[in-house]
Amino acid sequence: MRRAFYLSLGFLSVGLGMVGIFLPLLPTVPFMILAAFCFARSSPALEAKLLDHPHFGPHVRRWRERGAISRRGKKAALAAFALSALLALLLSPLPWCLIPIAAALIGGTWIWTRPES
Repeated sequence: MRRAFYLSLGFLSVGLGMVGIFLPLLPTVPFMILAAFCFARSSPALEAKLLDHPHFGPHVRRWRERGAISRRGKKAALAAFALSALLALLLSPLPWCLIPIAAALIGGTWIWTRPES
């Protein structure tokens, strides 16, 4: 039962990551990291395939080894957070616009403090 759960969650994560390739505010690599985590518990062959992927594999391996995020990834994530916070500020009334701004500040701070690869 647990294996099926992790396998399903892994495929869902890969699917969301693929959607994130085309939608600028949906992150791709974090979903691939989650997929690798799930596949490690359900299908070593799928985990190996993801780790050997030419684009996503290096990001997943760096995260696993050092908890590192590339400088380019940090910049992209922080830009997405800033855009989301700005849109919330412009389009949402007070106090609701403060929720995305707080989430952007918390998430952005966490990303900024991760080691760089």
